[in-house]
Amino acid sequence: MSLFRIAWLLVLFATPAILVSKVGNTVEQEPKEKDKDKGKEKTKANRLAKESSPYLLQHSHNPVDWYAWGPEAFERAKKENKLIFLSIGYSSCHWCHVMERESFENAEIAKTMNENFVCIKVDREERPDVDEIYMTALNVTGIQGGWPLTMFLTPTGKPIFGGTYFPPEDKKVGEDTMPGMKSLLAEVIELDKKRRDDLLKHADTIAEKTVDALSRNSQVIALIKLERNLVNDVAEAFDIDPEYGGTGSKANKFKGTKFPRPPVWSFLLSQSKKPGKEQLAKLVNLTLHNIAEGGIYDQLGGGFHRYSTERTWTVPHFEKMLYDNAQLVELYSQAYKLNADPLYQRVVADTLGFVKREMVNPEGGFYSALDADSNHKEGEFYVWTLEEIKAVLGNDADTAFLSRVYSVAAPNFEGKFHILRLPKPLIEIAKDQKLTEEQLLAKLEPLKAKLFAARAKRERPFLDTKVICAWNGQMIAGCARAGEVFKNKEYTQMAVTAANFLLAKMRGADGRLFRLWATVPGEKPAAKGVAFLDDYAYLIHGLLNLHDATGDKKWLDEAKTLTDLATTWYGDAKRGGFYYTPSDGEKLFARSKESYDGVQPSGNAQMARNLLRIWQKTKDDKYKDLCVKTVKAFALAFREGSATSVPTLAQCLDELLDATGDDLTSPKPAGEAPKSPKESADVVKAAVKLGEKTPKGDREFTLTLTMASGWHIYANPVENDTLAESQTEVTVMSGKTALMTKVTYPKGKTVNDSDPMIGKYVIYEGTTTISGTIPAGKEELEFRVKVNACTEKTCLLQSMLKIKP
Repeated sequence: MSLFRIAWLLVLFATPAILVSKVGNTVEQEPKEKDKDKGKEKTKANRLAKESSPYLLQHSHNPVDWYAWGPEAFERAKKENKLIFLSIGYSSCHWCHVMERESFENAEIAKTMNENFVCIKVDREERPDVDEIYMTALNVTGIQGGWPLTMFLTPTGKPIFGGTYFPPEDKKVGEDTMPGMKSLLAEVIELDKKRRDDLLKHADTIAEKTVDALSRNSQVIALIKLERNLVNDVAEAFDIDPEYGGTGSKANKFKGTKFPRPPVWSFLLSQSKKPGKEQLAKLVNLTLHNIAEGGIYDQLGGGFHRYSTERTWTVPHFEKMLYDNAQLVELYSQAYKLNADPLYQRVVADTLGFVKREMVNPEGGFYSALDADSNHKEGEFYVWTLEEIKAVLGNDADTAFLSRVYSVAAPNFEGKFHILRLPKPLIEIAKDQKLTEEQLLAKLEPLKAKLFAARAKRERPFLDTKVICAWNGQMIAGCARAGEVFKNKEYTQMAVTAANFLLAKMRGADGRLFRLWATVPGEKPAAKGVAFLDDYAYLIHGLLNLHDATGDKKWLDEAKTLTDLATTWYGDAKRGGFYYTPSDGEKLFARSKESYDGVQPSGNAQMARNLLRIWQKTKDDKYKDLCVKTVKAFALAFREGSATSVPTLAQCLDELLDATGDDLTSPKPAGEAPKSPKESADVVKAAVKLGEKTPKGDREFTLTLTMASGWHIYANPVENDTLAESQTEVTVMSGKTALMTKVTYPKGKTVNDSDPMIGKYVIYEGTTTISGTIPAGKEELEFRVKVNACTEKTCLLQSMLKIKP
C-alpha cells in the first residue's frame, strides 16, 4: 500500500463539502422514499440516551455504538488500539439528519463502524472547542468545512483525515465521484491494518499544523500602529452585491450562498453614517431591505432562517438559529435608530414576536434552534403550493392579492413550491395596488393570519430546548437594544427576565458561568458544562445593553464582575487577548485564541468592545488598557489580507479612536483639564457629525461632548428645578435663524446631593452623545451647545460651544 492512497483519500475528502454547497437547496441527494429505511433496524438505546444534548439524543437509538466525548471513549481506543470515528453536528442540521438516516441507521455500516472504530458523537453547540479544533484540522489540509463534520482520529485524538457529508454508497456527481461511507470505511480500515505508522506520522503533521493555525494569534504581537486607516481598510475590503446586497465574490458575480453575517453589517452600518460614505449607506440599506424582503425572512411568522442558498436571498436553509435572530434584532434596531424606516421596526416586532411565542422556556431563557426539516423534508413547514394557498384563503380575489404581494407566480423551490417573499419594497407594491402602505398592511394581515393558522397545524420542525449562555447573551442584547430604541418595555422585560435567569441559575458558587441549561431524560433541568469565552463575551454585551436601556447599575456591576472573571481565567496577560477555553479547562491537543468573525463576532472582538464600553461607563483605565492590548494582539489581521475577517475588531478600534481623540496613549477621554480652568469650554470639548438625508430630506446628526476627568455637565432634563438654567441645551443655527430641530438627549447619571436644599439631579460625565434631526434644505449650519461644567466642589462659568460640521 503506497502513500498515494493516503493522498487519494484526502482528495476524496474535498468532494463532499463542495458537493453540499452545490445542492444545499435541493433534495437531489435525499434517498428515495422506498430506500429511506433500508438497512435500518429497531435498536435499543445506546449510551447517548443518558445525555442532555438534543442532537446526541437524536442518535440514541442508532445501531452505532456511540460514545459522547470524554475519557471513557479515549481509554477504550487506547486499550484496544483502535482509530476513532468522530462525528460532529447539531440538532437542526439538515445534512446531519440525512447522514444519520442513510448511514448511522444502516445496520451494515454500523456493524463495520462498531467492529473497527471507537465512535464518538459531539454536539458542536455543547462543545464548540472540540468542533473548532477539528474543523481547523480539516481546513489546514485545504478542505472546506461544514456539518456534519466527519473525522478519523488516532487513539490519542490527533486528526488523520476529514470530510463532511458522505452518502452510504459511492455516487457519481458530474465528472466527480463522491465517496460513500462503505468504501471510505473500507479504505481507512485497510490503511490502518497495513500502514498504521504512516497514518500516525500523518496525524502528527496535521496536529502540528492545527496547533500552529490556532496559536498564531498568541505567538506574535504585531508592531502595527492602531490608527484610523486600518478601520477604513476593513470597510473597503468587502465586495458588496450592488443589486441584491450582501457580501460575496465580485469575480463570481456574487453567485452562491449568502450569510447575513450581522458583525459585518453592524460595522458597515457604523461606517455608513460618516461623511463621504453616502454610497456605503445605500448599500447597507439595500442589504437590510433585501434580507427582510426575501425568503430568508419568515414573512408569515417572523424570524430569520440561517442563510440563503443563492444570490437573491429567496431560497434559505430553513433552520432558525437563536444567534442569528438575536443579532439581527439588534442590527435592525440600530439601523432604525439611524434611519427610521418602518420596515426595520416591523422586522424587529415580528421577530421578537416569534421569539416570545416559540423560543422562550418557562424560566425566561431562550431556546437554541428550530430544525430545517419536517417529516425528513427540508422546509416543508414553511413552503406552499398555490393550491394550498387557495384552499386556505377560500377566495380567488384574496389569493390573487396575496400572490401579487408575495410573488406567488412561478414556483421558486424544488420546481413546485413557493417560498413567500416580497419582490420589491412594500411601498412600491402598495402603489401598484393603488393603496397606501398602511392600507395594504391592513388588507394583508387577516390573510397572513389564515395562512399562519393553517401552517401551525403542520408537522412542526424539531425544537432544540437547550439554553446556551452565549446565545442567550446575544438575545438579551437584542431585546435590550430594541427596548431602548423603540421605547418598548415588553422588549426590555424579555431581556431582564432572561438575564436574571442566567445570573441566578447558570453560575456556580464561585460566580463562574456554565455553558448550558439542559435536561437529561428523567431528570430536572440543570446548568452544566464549562463556559467558553463567548459565553462571557456575549452575556457581558447583553448586560451592558441592559444598562443602556434601563440605567440600572445592577447590570453594569454584573458586567464588570463577569469581565474580571473572564480576564482571570481566559486572559493572556503576557500577549493580550483571551483564550477560548479557561486555564483550568480540559486540555486538548491545541488551545485557540479566536479572532475570526463568522456569523457571530469572535469572543476576542466582543470582549474588546465590552472593555471599551465598561471603561467609558466607569472611567477605570484598567479596562481601556485591556481593550487596547486585546486589539493590538490581533492587529496583524488588519494587514494580512484578512481584513474581512475582523469587522467587529475594526468597529472597536474605530470607537476606541473616537473615545480617545485618536490618541491611544491619553489616559483620560478628554485629556487633562487646564491647571486653572475658568469657563466650561476649558474642560468640555464638542464634535458633530452629519448623517445621511432621510427619505423626507431631513438630516440626522450626532453631537459628542467629552468632559475632562473629574468634571461633569448637567443633563437634559436635569430633573431639578434649582438647576434648570444650567442644563445642557443644543440649538442649531442656519445663518441667523434658529432651526426647529428635533433633539434627543441621552439618559444621564442621577446624583443624590447631600444638601437637602439641592436634592437629586442628573449629570453627564466622560463622553456623551446627543442626536437629532435637522429640517430639509438647511445649509451653513452651526451647532451651539450651552454647558455648565462642575466638579463635586466647584463650578465654572457657563459656556456656549459653537461647532460647525
